[in-house]
Amino acid sequence: MSTTSLKLSDELKQRAVAAAEQKGVSPHAFMVQAIEQAATAAERRAGFVGEAKAAREQMLRSGVGYDASEVHAYLKARVAGDKVERPKAKSWQG
Repeated sequence: MSTTSLKLSDELKQRAVAAAEQKGVSPHAFMVQAIEQAATAAERRAGFVGEAKAAREQMLRSGVGYDASEVHAYLKARVAGDKVERPKAKSWQG
């Protein structure tokens, strides 16, 4: 395991110490957890963007996609607990 030094403003360090005390962990453990959470979030975000780009490329190659208003209506119905049929993919090219 390697050692890394962080230079924090006094105000940020005080906030981290207070938050660590509230969680019942050391300031070091709090900071390690915060960095781990931030790294995981960044990795997930990058994966989501990669999947979205691949889906867009697939849609452009195939000429098939979903009508946004149908997708939004489907999602609203699902959130409301309604059983609804999934939207169907359609050709969007002339």
